[in-house]
Amino acid sequence: MTNANGKIVGVNGNMLIVEYQGNVKMNEVGYVILGKKRLKSEVIRIRGNLAEMQVFEMSRGIGIGDNVDFTNELLAVELGPGLIGQIFDGLQNPLPEVARQCGFFLERGVYLTPLPETLRWDFTPLVKEGDTVERGDTLGTVPECIFTHKIMVPFNFYGNFKVKSIADAGNYSSKDTITELEDENGKIYPVCMVFEWPVKRPIDIYEKRLKPTEHLSTKVRIIDTLVPVARGGTYCIPGPFGAGKTVLQQITSRYAEVDIVIIAACGERAGEVVETLREFPELIDPRTGKTLMERTIIVCNTSSMPVAAREASVYTAVTMAEYYRQMELNVLLLADSTSRWAQAMREMSGRLEEIPGEEAFPAYLESVIANFYERAGMVQFKNGGLGSVTIGGTVSPAGGNFEEPVTQGTLKVVGAFHGLSRERSDARRYPAIHPLDSWSKYPGAVGAKKTTYARQFLFRGNEIDQMMKVVGEEGTSLEDYSIYLKSEFLDYVYLQQNAFDPVDASTSATRQRYVFDVLLRILVARFTIKDKTDARTYFNQLRQKFLDWNGAEWESDSFKNIENELNAMIASRQVESERDLQVIFDKTFE
Repeated sequence: MTNANGKIVGVNGNMLIVEYQGNVKMNEVGYVILGKKRLKSEVIRIRGNLAEMQVFEMSRGIGIGDNVDFTNELLAVELGPGLIGQIFDGLQNPLPEVARQCGFFLERGVYLTPLPETLRWDFTPLVKEGDTVERGDTLGTVPECIFTHKIMVPFNFYGNFKVKSIADAGNYSSKDTITELEDENGKIYPVCMVFEWPVKRPIDIYEKRLKPTEHLSTKVRIIDTLVPVARGGTYCIPGPFGAGKTVLQQITSRYAEVDIVIIAACGERAGEVVETLREFPELIDPRTGKTLMERTIIVCNTSSMPVAAREASVYTAVTMAEYYRQMELNVLLLADSTSRWAQAMREMSGRLEEIPGEEAFPAYLESVIANFYERAGMVQFKNGGLGSVTIGGTVSPAGGNFEEPVTQGTLKVVGAFHGLSRERSDARRYPAIHPLDSWSKYPGAVGAKKTTYARQFLFRGNEIDQMMKVVGEEGTSLEDYSIYLKSEFLDYVYLQQNAFDPVDASTSATRQRYVFDVLLRILVARFTIKDKTDARTYFNQLRQKFLDWNGAEWESDSFKNIENELNAMIASRQVESERDLQVIFDKTFE
């Protein structure tokens, strides 16, 4: 079938109206011919013989009458070995190679191969001639960084195929033919290590999706204990500018118990992206001792790049995440920031003259957000293996207003809400996740009863704090003041974490459970206290000793010595026995 072609009959910013001849389909890629340059575009709506397209480049110079060549191909990414450790733009162009060719200022119309033929891999075949395979089956493996990369039957090969030939073990280019597959009609298809897949079509080659119930340890105490994330689940991090969204994502990407991290900077400010690009190659991965980039992919589309490419960057990232999930790996996708992706949709919706929804966002905003987060999940393959994609998206609501449409649309579909607070950020309480406003539907590292009990102190302590702002400390009873000090103690020694301390920066789930039990003893117990000054002095001493404990290596001599000192401090003022404390705790949940 010959490809369609057309002429531009309307230009509205980065939206083009093209009168075409032939057959055109939704999400098809077309190229605007602008002199010697070809500018990549995507069909987003078809009306009769008019195709409305968004161009992924600056539209300066495009005019009425310019030619457009359609490719008969959907917007797709290349999948194969060599993706890990790379930095791509929203269209999967390798940015370091683009910079080498174009310098510091990116040129329009430059599109490079994501996985060039110069890459060579040690291939080990796993099938033999005569075997029957289907899409997603493993043909062989190659080593990629610290992983074994599966070379699979391309995902667009529907039906059963017979292996006509398979390459011997050896060193091959990513574009060399490694096998020939014969379909049921006898047609032969050469297959290499690389193939393409449309970014807006989920990869669904698995037996079944599983409910995300397994806890994903991030080593961040407030997340793992109070607002946990599940492997294969979804969560969002809304918060005002400067509240620490990007820093929290970087900490999560470093310490979370996942195999691969994919960062999608969709419209983020260039300064923050540059910080990520500089730091990640130098950060040491605590799991492997090697650089963190050896299990990271960065999809970079800053706010200074063309707006339309923000949408492409999100789908490019999630497609690569699903690809590595097919290898029975656990992938964490961090999208920063989905608000700017939504703003790009709002701009395009306005150019399409669609009926606007709330705050001029498109009426289908919630549906698009839901479709993106639904691509996360824990899946089981036909061999019994498991793989997962966990998606965490940051939201940047103007003025920190969580009632705006993007935040509300996200909250309806995610399983955990990590709301960052300007108040806590200004008070230097990091991570600035608000423990009272945030929530999660997933199981955490600590039991639900224990965390519920601790939350009661946080709520009650907040009420007493608000009351003291009116009546003063002297107008508060000693009992209420003790509850307030306990809630502050819990906040300072457990919910806050020192990211610059090599030990306190990450806390294992085992240590969290152990430490939380000691915290519960303090929260449940009544102490012998003379007055408010005595209470304040005692809890300050207790807090300092606990902070020293947080900085001690797990199960080291220092850890055990500080624990003994801490237990002695608690026992010296404790009224009830240990048995009484357990009775008090049990009665709370009768």
